[in-house]
Amino acid sequence: QVQLVESGGGLVQPGGSLRLSCAASGRAFSSYAMGWFRQAPGKEREFVAAVRWSGGSTTYADSVKGRFTISRDNAKITVYLQMNSLKPEDTAVYYCAVGRPPWLGLERGYDYWGQGTQVTVSS
Repeated sequence: QVQLVESGGGLVQPGGSLRLSCAASGRAFSSYAMGWFRQAPGKEREFVAAVRWSGGSTTYADSVKGRFTISRDNAKITVYLQMNSLKPEDTAVYYCAVGRPPWLGLERGYDYWGQGTQVTVSS
């Protein structure tokens, strides 16, 4: 059974930084991709960033390019999302997901989801 456990959310001031973690277990992920999505109040869930476990290619939403960085630790089977220069519009519940999407930003290509972690950017 695949399990994804997210951590690292919290309250931060505009311009600040946070690092989210997603620890995966339950199967081998070498052929999978892991992604981060977010859902703000009253809005649909949207793609943020993703990385292919094999090869490490990455994709980012335009809204976070240059501010967020996704990375993985093969030994810990953990994916990180380093978020810098945070803005109030980054406030959302952030979800980690794993799957084999045909392209990294395709939400329906992800099969397993974490419980979500709240990120609030406010002064």
